[in-house]
Amino acid sequence: MSISPMTPSGLPGLDPESTAHAKAVAAYLADRIQACDKGFMPFEQWMNLALYAPGLGYYAAGNTKFGAALPTGDFTTAPEMTPLFGQTMARQVAQVLNESGSVQVLEFGAGSGALAAAIIPALRQSGIEPQYQILEVSADLRARQQQRLAGFGTSVSWLNELPQAFSGCIVANEVLDAMPATLFRWDDDGRIMEVGVRLAPSTGVNDLPAFEFAHRQASDALQEMIGKRMPPLPGYQSEINLQAEAWITQMGSWLKHGAALLIDYGFPQREYYHPQRNEGTLMCHFRHHAHSQPLIHAGLQDITTHVDFTAMADAALAGGLDVLGYTSQARFLMNSGMPELISQSAALTQPQTISALQKLISEAEMGELFKVLAIGRDIGGPLVGFNQGDRRNRL
Repeated sequence: MSISPMTPSGLPGLDPESTAHAKAVAAYLADRIQACDKGFMPFEQWMNLALYAPGLGYYAAGNTKFGAALPTGDFTTAPEMTPLFGQTMARQVAQVLNESGSVQVLEFGAGSGALAAAIIPALRQSGIEPQYQILEVSADLRARQQQRLAGFGTSVSWLNELPQAFSGCIVANEVLDAMPATLFRWDDDGRIMEVGVRLAPSTGVNDLPAFEFAHRQASDALQEMIGKRMPPLPGYQSEINLQAEAWITQMGSWLKHGAALLIDYGFPQREYYHPQRNEGTLMCHFRHHAHSQPLIHAGLQDITTHVDFTAMADAALAGGLDVLGYTSQARFLMNSGMPELISQSAALTQPQTISALQKLISEAEMGELFKVLAIGRDIGGPLVGFNQGDRRNRL
């Protein structure tokens, strides 16, 4: 297997096809920036277009996003590591379904379909024949999911829009982090500046249009929201994800009975805006290289921010939902019965499975960085995944 040489930025170089796509995306973004007021595009809009512009954005252009093998994959999510992740989650999903009297599961952003492929058989084994629905914004990923899950027949279906009413269990693994976020910075005078993108005066690599960050004073509404979440810290840059908060609040209008399990990397608010985290959490993923340069490789790389779980819990309450649990991924998996499933797994002798389990539950890996937030309506008893180590008091 040949691997592209590294660029000066420390990232793999682009092949001719990727270069052509990068030029098309950059030209599109340059046109959109020129159409913005004073040539200033808010970062939230840049992130949205770089990820979701039809036929061009990272999640809309048919690029391979998931996988452990270089050079095509960009990152590997927990469901791809081992089916034990989905099988363990299925135990919590089953409890929610039993509590809600429903067999409906709705997964947002199902990636390669690996999580569904593990949850559905596990639910069947527990005596539940689920009706598994997927809402996927990427046509490319939807096609991959349909191919992978074809064997489940009519048990799996795809939605084009949010349901008007839903009862059952919602699953969203690494969805919130990919929602476009607003970038802000405190200037030396203690004012909050919104960070955006503008055209740079010089041309970039491979004759691509070049982009650079720009700043303007934040609106009164944005300043008020940020001021309620953190003290003034001159020179501090971070993010606020208003789209993700709105999505969760809106969930309160259509989730009638059941719960949503939100799994992502992030922190409670006081840790999110910790003084030492003075460059924020913005991160990009390109062919298994993590970096913090969102203005390069537009359309070819993932752009993410960590999740402020306090803000997500507040958004749920604003939508009339209950906050049912909050804990680390490691504790959630252990509470939900992963040790028992491990003892029953024939794959435990495989080095790849052992390595995956270590990453999932180790505090030095995904076990502590990733959290699970459960929100819902009319769920009576405590959820099994949060029996021990529930951290709602830290939100």
